[in-house]
Amino acid sequence: MQVGIVGAGIAGLTAAYELGKAGHKVTVFEQEAQAGGLSGTFKDERWEWPLEKFYHHLFASDDIVLNLSRELGLGDKIFFPRPITAIWQNGTINAFDSPLAVLRYPHLSFVDKMRVGLVTLYLRLTKNWQPLEKVTAHEWLPRYIGARAYHLLWEPLLANKMGKHYQQVNMAWFWARIYTRTSRLGYYVGGYQTLVDTLVEKVRSQGAPIHLDTPVANVEACSSGVCLQVGGRVHSFDVVLATVSPQAMLKLAPTLPEEYLAKVRGLQSLGALTLILALHRPFTKGFYWINLPQGQFPFLAFVEHTNYQSPEHYGGDYLVYLGDYPGPDEPHSVMSKEELLQEFLPHLTKFNPAFEPSWVRKSWLFREAYAQPVPPVNYSEQIPPIRTPIPDLYWASMSHVYPWDRGSNYAVEMGQKLARMAAASPEHSSSRS
Repeated sequence: MQVGIVGAGIAGLTAAYELGKAGHKVTVFEQEAQAGGLSGTFKDERWEWPLEKFYHHLFASDDIVLNLSRELGLGDKIFFPRPITAIWQNGTINAFDSPLAVLRYPHLSFVDKMRVGLVTLYLRLTKNWQPLEKVTAHEWLPRYIGARAYHLLWEPLLANKMGKHYQQVNMAWFWARIYTRTSRLGYYVGGYQTLVDTLVEKVRSQGAPIHLDTPVANVEACSSGVCLQVGGRVHSFDVVLATVSPQAMLKLAPTLPEEYLAKVRGLQSLGALTLILALHRPFTKGFYWINLPQGQFPFLAFVEHTNYQSPEHYGGDYLVYLGDYPGPDEPHSVMSKEELLQEFLPHLTKFNPAFEPSWVRKSWLFREAYAQPVPPVNYSEQIPPIRTPIPDLYWASMSHVYPWDRGSNYAVEMGQKLARMAAASPEHSSSRS
């Protein structure tokens, strides 16, 4: 088959790799100047390793991406530190990433801790998530862990992650965050760029061109299969796989039936931004990820990357992410880096009273318009099918990995699924076999 792939993120590259292994002829188009999608990186001139624009790590349970990495020859390039995940509450930072840390947590009663522990154990053991999508996390969690524990622990996570939508999020999405996650967090030697570069190299070695900085204007059915309009030219393929956001899909394939387009339009999502600081000195005492209370910070997460990976890989810089998930109509989605620095930096003294802006050597701002799907009740019934009504056109986005949260493990899984579906395409088999 001749297969066109729109998008060179992890899902698109994985699909290209799998199809290339099976002997199909693949062409990849990517609108950005670099491959990787949300796993893309950048590099300061002082650094040995590039850094992800949006904080990344693997979990020890991420078997799909780990197995692919081993197949690609990267098994010895992955390692699993155990950084400290903590909660900021009332001016103190306390670890909250193990049973012992939970028992020591000072802001909950013993009864609350026992309820949290039992509920967490239940969520880690149950595999039956479907009933959980029929109720919101905002309803389910306080019922079982108690109102105080919910208000201190998990309501801030939901509110910071989902903004004004947080009370709509179903419990199956929250279950998935507990069910698969581990305290040990994996990383590639050289960062995620190692995985991206290896996938690109493998795909190209199979004979597949990857056209970067090449946006696709349109996709539609044509007499020769599925046609892509790229730079004023039309390219025809037997099968096309689109690994793009819902918003991009609406522009890419406006000739899809209205019923399908309505489902695409119905998918809610948030964007993401990271304000990254390179500091002259370490900031916190060993904390990697700090969850924050609702409404007390202008950002949702504080991530000190160099308490996870050594600053020696970054020219001695100490790196901090300040992250947010703004909606398209919120100020943070359009504010300049200077405006965000002015708003964010004063709050850093809450973590370290000695902090001064002079500690910042350099800063970077990255945004992505589509970064976090919002899954309401019965979300599985609302997601458009991957196989679109246009014969031999398949579409997959982060919404399609539900109930799992976005992540490279599920991007790889989706890429592999797309490759299998394309290879077994009934339209292709019946009409062009």
